Amino acid sequence: MPRYTARTADKHELYQLAVQSPAAEVAFVDRAYRERYGSYPARFREDFCGTALVACEFASTRPNNLAWGVDLDRPTLDWGRRHNLARLPPDVARRVRLVHRDVRRVRRPPVQVIGAFNFSYYLFKTFAELVGYFRQARRCLEEPGLMVVDAYGGYEAQQVMQERTRRPGFTYVWDQAEYNPINDHTVCHIHFRFPDGTQLRRAFTYDWRLWTLGGIRDAFAAAGFSSTLVYWEGLTRAGLGNGRYTRRESAENTAGWNAYIVAVP
Repeated sequence: MPRYTARTADKHELYQLAVQSPAAEVAFVDRAYRERYGSYPARFREDFCGTALVACEFASTRPNNLAWGVDLDRPTLDWGRRHNLARLPPDVARRVRLVHRDVRRVRRPPVQVIGAFNFSYYLFKTFAELVGYFRQARRCLEEPGLMVVDAYGGYEAQQVMQERTRRPGFTYVWDQAEYNPINDHTVCHIHFRFPDGTQLRRAFTYDWRLWTLGGIRDAFAAAGFSSTLVYWEGLTRAGLGNGRYTRRESAENTAGWNAYIVAVP
């Protein structure tokens, strides 16, 4: 088991271990595209890519896959280059491009799928901002194309609370520090705690709007997308997400839920 401490731990490494599931994200992108168009996509863009873990996974999946990762934070992109891109075989690494830019300013190249995961687009707090982002993304999609985003919610998502999850060598803490029911603005932090008693407090902070699925789907429609499909995650008997997503038209508002939204241009 790794021996992490607050002095030695790398917050980006811990984030990837605690939060991200790149193989599952790419598998869902492939599934959604194939269900719609009968083939697998070969050109993918990861918006708000951070360390570009999903983009690297997509490029690794098939020998003809090309991936782009777009993020506004250069130090995080540079970390991804050193730790994720550099570990790929050279022929795979050549098929990944990292772009330091606002996702709303990206115009080329056209891709078959744009993904925005880990609720990153929640940083757009107004309907006009969200529509503007989706509209620009739609302009970057080839035909046939899709946009895939994830979403979370449930009545506990509106509560000030902390959720702790044990990982090998550390504990991941999701801290919902603020929630304003008048405008749905929320502030959340990620902390990491270690067996020696040290911790990385506020390793990451998110100042978001907690969007509803209805609001997100309305924004896609206003941006010119023709339809949206919701894939709802099932639950285990313990009430935890089981990683299996099915298309749904209605669902129970449980304590916590996760979903994908697939938007068709």
